[in-house]
Amino acid sequence: QPLPEEKVCLRIGGKVFCTGEAQFLDDLNRWSALLISPLVHPEKLLPAEHIAFVTESISAHTGNFQRGPDSPKEIVKWSEFCSPLAYKPGEPFKLIAEASVDNFSSLGIAFLEDRLQMDNGMVPHRIVSVHLEESALKELAQEAPSAKEKSSDMDAVTPKSKLEEEKEQEEAGAGEHHHLHHSSCHECLQLENTTIESVKFASAENIPELPEDCSSTAGEKGDEWLQKGVKRINLAGKPPNILIYLGSEAAKGRFEQVKSVLRECVDAESYTIYQLHQEQVLRDPWIDNSLLLVIATEEPIPEGSHKQFMTFLSRGGKILGFSSSFTFGGVQLKHKNKLRKAVHELLVSKKDSPEVKLNLLVSGCVFEEGMKGDGSRVKVWSRLNNADKDPVIVHLTHGSSGGEAILSQAHLELDSSSMDVQTEEDFNLLKMSNSKRYEVLKEILTCLGLSCESSEIPVLTPIYLLSPDEEIHLAFLKWLEGNVDAEGLRPSSKVSLKFISSCESKVEVTPSLMPVLTEMSSFSSQHFSLETYQQHLQTKKLGKILLFTEVTTTTMNLLDGLMFELPEEMGLIAVAVRQTQGKGRGGNVWLSPVGCALSTLHISIPLHSNLGQRIPFIQHLVSLAVVEAVRSIPGYQDIELRVKWPNDIYYSDLMKLGGVLVNSTLIETTFHILIGFGFNVNNSNPTICINDLIAKFNREEGTELKALSADCLIARTVTVLERLIEVFQEKGPNGVLPLYYKYWVHSGKQVRLRSEDGPLAWIVGIDDYGYLQVHQEGKGVESVHPDGNSFDMLRNLIVPKH
Repeated sequence: QPLPEEKVCLRIGGKVFCTGEAQFLDDLNRWSALLISPLVHPEKLLPAEHIAFVTESISAHTGNFQRGPDSPKEIVKWSEFCSPLAYKPGEPFKLIAEASVDNFSSLGIAFLEDRLQMDNGMVPHRIVSVHLEESALKELAQEAPSAKEKSSDMDAVTPKSKLEEEKEQEEAGAGEHHHLHHSSCHECLQLENTTIESVKFASAENIPELPEDCSSTAGEKGDEWLQKGVKRINLAGKPPNILIYLGSEAAKGRFEQVKSVLRECVDAESYTIYQLHQEQVLRDPWIDNSLLLVIATEEPIPEGSHKQFMTFLSRGGKILGFSSSFTFGGVQLKHKNKLRKAVHELLVSKKDSPEVKLNLLVSGCVFEEGMKGDGSRVKVWSRLNNADKDPVIVHLTHGSSGGEAILSQAHLELDSSSMDVQTEEDFNLLKMSNSKRYEVLKEILTCLGLSCESSEIPVLTPIYLLSPDEEIHLAFLKWLEGNVDAEGLRPSSKVSLKFISSCESKVEVTPSLMPVLTEMSSFSSQHFSLETYQQHLQTKKLGKILLFTEVTTTTMNLLDGLMFELPEEMGLIAVAVRQTQGKGRGGNVWLSPVGCALSTLHISIPLHSNLGQRIPFIQHLVSLAVVEAVRSIPGYQDIELRVKWPNDIYYSDLMKLGGVLVNSTLIETTFHILIGFGFNVNNSNPTICINDLIAKFNREEGTELKALSADCLIARTVTVLERLIEVFQEKGPNGVLPLYYKYWVHSGKQVRLRSEDGPLAWIVGIDDYGYLQVHQEGKGVESVHPDGNSFDMLRNLIVPKH
């Protein structure tokens, strides 16, 4: 065990785990003791040789956590190496625990090696040793739960899973310290409620004047694009999410099976696919945040869940049933067990062509012919080619908002590899029908409003090392000489970079190793102009060293191996045209087609500064910088681009077109922060883009504003952000909040607290630490925190304990 004055640091790649002088945690008012905690049994509390610590974790897709393929070591389960004391709900979810020195060390090593797993799959992103004040512990122990509350106690230790896309979960976990409200230890543990009345009338000043001409680098092509009009503005559109409901079935294999067949049918760049867990149906605000619900379980649907599904339909949602028990509108199921687990021939009706015959496994149920209710709302799409001509696929509509469902008792999601295939004859029949199965499934999905146009995953491309400043470019190359090996390799746990002078060096581009071309003269791209970027970048430090690539997995990983050692004046930024694994909040995936501005910026912030004590504000500053980058251009000030708390860029208050992701690492007294931001500039799909808004404005106002380009807006965003940071460091929140409020969508809006049926409160602002403030009648102004759901952070807001 180290002496008190010693510090122990372990480092793997860009991840650092340090123990030293513990942070004092003397205010536990917002924490809740656990029944399983020693706080309930004071005689067991904190042996002298134990360490107390706080673990922050973020929701992750259940089962997605996995160790690296080459690691021989096993996953470490958090609760098996420590004793939980108290919890604090929200995002991130926080747990205070105690552990022996050996167990604490084991947790730290597992954390660094991406092997530490919270009890239900949440991903830890930060571990901080703390010193617990005895007085605070006694006060918390007095409020510890009684035995009657035991049933809900473990729910706190293992909170319910959130909806998330299949992805590299280390992004949300130990690898990047992903936290949209990430803050210093001091700020995390000493949040205070403050009102913002005093700053509402402060003046916004010293925002830099930027060049006015920010038109598309494609010249006249940009204006032609505008003249063609908006390709797709669906003001009532739902976010492009597909949810898969499997009932109480926890088997990941079933989810992957259904997800895989959907991904092969729909446009992969237009939709993200998540699992909707049974406990989330009534708890999370998914109804207004999803296009399609796929029900793929034969289990009976609970009454409450059925009611939610009908609400989804009544609000214009679409449902696809894969051999499920879900029915409505008088449609009923009839069991025919002799059909179960056998291949049968189907006849599928086609509107303008002969019916299609194909062979599929069926569930053992069919729809009853004499269906009750409004027959005009029920259409039979497919029957078995047997004597009874049993209906197995039906189409139903519901409500007046476009809700519809296609329910199938044929296993469209299963192919010849299914465990239910019993004979070679069945295997062959399914194989021969496979192309028709996809044809029918795509027709069904298209009928439900989804795009099934095929789009191939693009090939990864090399990186170009660029700089708008020749001196800084040369200085960086000089720095590289002493910071790469003899082969030019800069290793990293995420993406290792191999610096080469030209394309003549044949280096394969892989997700874990990317060549970086250092000769700027060889660079050219139809999607990015270094000259345009240089014209609009007016910063002292930020964005000076640019890693540009046409296609990468995610820009969030490219700077990992450089950011901790590069001199501060060489501000790093990574820019991509496309991402294959773009990262969003809470483990969500950010769709990244051509036309997005996709970037990750590195900044460093002193811990003991205005912003260092309020790290959550960074996400607000970045989203504000994106909006100001557009609306500060003369003539563009009335474009309806706005900010939505905490980290989204919106068209009015209707549709999201961008977002911000902030990952922080504290090393000694400096925060190293990676800011990922992506916003739609020239891509109308899958939602809406900035040039759509400009075209709309031109039509309505008779103006001729030019289309904007990603290279211009990335440079302007970084320039505005640097100035906003300077103002914040000088004046604190008061210096930037007036401009933030000018553009935010929440003025005069109400939210419900805790649940969909909770009390109403008026949004009045954000507090000194970036949390939303609301006014509830009779209770004054309070700060509220998200509940951790991954759909809409303004839903189910939590009022912390006081």
